[in-house]
Amino acid sequence: MPEPKGIGKLVGEVVPGVFRVTMHDGRIDFESDGYVVVEKDRAILIDPLPMNKRDLKKLGAVEAICLTASCHERAAWRYQDSFKVPVYAPRRGVDFEGTPDRWYGPGDRLPGGLKAVHSPGPTDAHYSLYLKRNGGVVFCADLLTNVGSRGLAFVSGEYQDEPKRSRVSVRRLLKLPFRVLCPNHGKPVTTGAKKAIRHALAKDAAQRD
Repeated sequence: MPEPKGIGKLVGEVVPGVFRVTMHDGRIDFESDGYVVVEKDRAILIDPLPMNKRDLKKLGAVEAICLTASCHERAAWRYQDSFKVPVYAPRRGVDFEGTPDRWYGPGDRLPGGLKAVHSPGPTDAHYSLYLKRNGGVVFCADLLTNVGSRGLAFVSGEYQDEPKRSRVSVRRLLKLPFRVLCPNHGKPVTTGAKKAIRHALAKDAAQRD
């Protein structure tokens, strides 16, 4: 998918060393969010949205770009070229507009202390990224959204290859030790993340009954 038009807004720190970027994404007419993990003045861009150069500079030298899925390329290829840094992408991902430098699979370690957690459902080659520090942070990509007042909700089934697998993937995330959940569409959940996930699962199950 082509890079979105416009510039994302650097909102601030979600937890120390984790920054959120957000924008209205005209490609999907919905909110899109990306994240930056900063470690020792080195920045790792997760599903990067286009950013103001001044904001990027504040975060430190870009070290790498990590994609959770092929549909989250966004500004990755432009940043790959301008910063001369590697793009990490899921193994077996398809239809990339650019060429990833490194392929990863389940359990692989990525820059910035990130760990790849296979989270199929939206597609098979779909991943969450886990950061152990700060009590644990999960970047859950397209499994759940958190836009508006309705709280966490599953991405509509029409945009997922296998909606049932998405539910299984979310349940597996609950086994990880974490306090913060960062979706690709909507604001992060910084308190009671696991409780919010369980509520989303229960609400989803009730709607399906």
